[in-house]
Amino acid sequence: MRAVVQTVGRARVTVDDEVTGEITDGLLVLLGVTHTDTPQVAATMARKLHELRILDDERSAADVWAPLLVVSQFTLYGDARKGRRPSWTAAAPAEVAEPLVDAVVEQLRARGAKVETGRFRAHMLVESVNVGPRTLVLDL
Repeated sequence: MRAVVQTVGRARVTVDDEVTGEITDGLLVLLGVTHTDTPQVAATMARKLHELRILDDERSAADVWAPLLVVSQFTLYGDARKGRRPSWTAAAPAEVAEPLVDAVVEQLRARGAKVETGRFRAHMLVESVNVGPRTLVLDL
């Protein structure tokens, strides 16, 4: 599982002119799933995202009750080392990835986090206003 985490002043996901998720002063999480990921990896990712000390004064979302906007992003497993057309073979198929993205969201909510989401398999418009900017890649 791979995540790109950004501190944001605000972030929003829109699908077909409908806002599906929106936060202020929190973390935007672009989340990709690969073939070997499991529910245990999802639980570990949720814990790391919630406890990641990336906010001001080395605080975490758990420390300050910052919201998270989680957006599925299979393209995080794109491979463009050969040629100009990326390969997506390292990305898990939707039938595998969707339940694991849902598991990360459920685990975050079980920890008490406020979580908003995009919509799986949809053409999403993701807007963000980065703070810092602070961007981190988590690879599990």
